[in-house]
Amino acid sequence: MKTIAKEIVTAITATLLFAIVLCGIYPVAIWGISLLLFPHAANGSLIESSDRTIIGSELLGQNFAGAKYFHPRPSAAGANGYDAASSSGSNLGPTSQKLIDAVKTRAEAYRAENSLPARTLVPGDAVTASASGLDPHISLRNAALQAVRVARDRGLGVEVVQQEIVKATDGRSLGFLGEPGVNVLKLNIALGSLTVH
Repeated sequence: MKTIAKEIVTAITATLLFAIVLCGIYPVAIWGISLLLFPHAANGSLIESSDRTIIGSELLGQNFAGAKYFHPRPSAAGANGYDAASSSGSNLGPTSQKLIDAVKTRAEAYRAENSLPARTLVPGDAVTASASGLDPHISLRNAALQAVRVARDRGLGVEVVQQEIVKATDGRSLGFLGEPGVNVLKLNIALGSLTVH
C-alpha cells in the first residue's frame, strides 16, 4: 500500500513539475529570447501606418475590394472570409460539385474584372482558398494578371506597378521550398503611397 501511495505522489509531483517547466518557464523563456532577437516577428509581424495605427499583419491575408487594389486568394475562414479567429479551409475535395461550380464562377469573375479574354488560364490561387483561409500571398502570375487593372485605376504606369510587385515578393522558404509569393497587404500599402488620384 505504501508503494502505491509513493508512486501516486511521484506521478503527481512529476506532472506538476513538467507542467510548470513545459507550460510556463519554457514558453516564457522562448518568447523572451524571440523578443530580443526577432522583435518584429515575435510581436506578430504587424504593419503600422505613419500614425502608429496597426493596419494588419504581413502574415495574415485580408480582403481588398475595388479595382485599385490587388485582390488576395479567396478565403473560407469565417462567414465572410479572412477571419483570423476562424481559420480554416472549405474542406471541399476535387470531386465536389460545389467546389467545381465555385471555381468556374470565380474564374469568370476574375477574367471579367481584369479584362482578360474568355480562354485565359486563371491561376489556381485566384480561384481556390488556401488551407488556412488566411494566406497573405498570391502567385507572381496572379499579380501579373491584376497589374494592368490596378495600374489603370490608380493612374500609374504598368512598369511602376510591376516594380512594386517585385519589391513585395517574398522568396522561397529556406531558399528552396515552395514558390515565391507576392504579399498583397504590403503591395497595396506601397501602391497607396504612389497613387496619383
